[in-house]
Amino acid sequence: MTEQFPGAVLDLLDAAGDRTVFEHDGREVSGRHLLGMTRRVAAALRQHGVGPGRGLALLLGVGPEAFAAVIAAYTVGARVVGVRPGMTDHQRAALLRDAEVAVTVTDRSGAPGGSDLRPPGAVLPLDELLAAPDDGLRPRVPARPQDVARLIHTSGSTGVPKACAQTYEAMTAAWALRPRDWPPAVRELAGRLDRFLVFGTLASQVMLEYGLLALAAGGVLVSADPPDLPGALVRHRATASVITVGRLNRLVTELRSAPADLGGLRALLVSGSPLEPARAREAAQVLGPVVFHGYGQTETGMISMATPADPPGSLGVPPVGLEVRGPSGRPVPPGTEGEIFVRTPSQGAGYWKQPALSDEVFVDGWVRTRDLGSLDARGRLWLSGRIRDVVIVDANVHYAGPIERLLARHPAVMEAYVVAVPDDATGEAVHAFVVPTAGRVPALDDLRALVAARLGEACAPTRLTLIDEVPLTAAGKPDKRRLTRGT
Repeated sequence: MTEQFPGAVLDLLDAAGDRTVFEHDGREVSGRHLLGMTRRVAAALRQHGVGPGRGLALLLGVGPEAFAAVIAAYTVGARVVGVRPGMTDHQRAALLRDAEVAVTVTDRSGAPGGSDLRPPGAVLPLDELLAAPDDGLRPRVPARPQDVARLIHTSGSTGVPKACAQTYEAMTAAWALRPRDWPPAVRELAGRLDRFLVFGTLASQVMLEYGLLALAAGGVLVSADPPDLPGALVRHRATASVITVGRLNRLVTELRSAPADLGGLRALLVSGSPLEPARAREAAQVLGPVVFHGYGQTETGMISMATPADPPGSLGVPPVGLEVRGPSGRPVPPGTEGEIFVRTPSQGAGYWKQPALSDEVFVDGWVRTRDLGSLDARGRLWLSGRIRDVVIVDANVHYAGPIERLLARHPAVMEAYVVAVPDDATGEAVHAFVVPTAGRVPALDDLRALVAARLGEACAPTRLTLIDEVPLTAAGKPDKRRLTRGT
């Protein structure tokens, strides 16, 4: 019987021995050293009563100590919550309260405070946990398959984060640590991850997943925070990294005006939002054949991946169970648009404490992606739209509804409608269409300030269009496609 996650990670670090697996601030950290740090943090967490079923929040960066803390959290079987940057105090408080967090581990100087909202329960500085003794024994992973391993939060339709629950069984089944099961596109990517640049937080779903893939492929994690591209790629001799659409666009623009030697770069994995075909072709011209385009969701993990050899705009051949279904709920022929349903090894078990929403999205073992697309004659996946009303900013999903309701509270706004528009800086951005109150003219800056204060800067509209009335569909609902055509 396969040991639950992160048993394979512990074995990977043990097998690495004295080989360098992490470079950070000029330090080279071996697998043996990183495993020792993981054992110490795990022992300290157990002393603080952290184990299966206990909510543990992680406020961490990207150093080897942070990596050890992430793996230790799973080693003791906790229910892990990674707090992403950019949340407002209101959103962070709702997240921690909803996740029933009992303990928070942080590598920030001092306890979180000031502009950060202090988490509930005990706050444990990571450096104190690392001071625990190391017994040198292989930790036993106590998690049971159906225990919730982590809660992965996205923006919710009510304006506060909603959490997808992923079990230890699902994390154990994920493809990253199983080289024999790597799909062709993943195998090609893995071969390019010799020096994988990490940034932000290793508690994030994407950064951890591809960081583990790099280690499983025999690569080294190198940290950069902040990730000033292309400088960080050059300084760290990175061969690969994850990149958002906005950051890719900025990198291409900068390299056009000030070329840099990126001869060692072999892979940039674009994740989180659609990459326009024209932008993909431009990136290939400037960077060469290095752009991989991943498609996945919080609820599913990776669904499909395009390699540099795939046509721009394609998402490659999905290696998972996937059906494109029409209005009848039955699969449609190749070339026909429909809603995408998937089954993946690591898909979520449902939404935390939201059974009605879980029943809507997790259907008979399938996950409704609420994305529209089609499969071509060769089995490649193409996206064409969305059913869910969201804007994906810097790879983070934000629902339109809370933004619209907040805008409508402004005294100069009678009605407000939000759509996603392409944006070179962030991949997508919020465009607000507003019916003004009689005799009033709302200012974009005022509306931005209103939204940013409550929902965060990413949700603030970057464009504003005043309209007399919203166009309607035949069913009498706001026709956002007609609004979008004019942007």
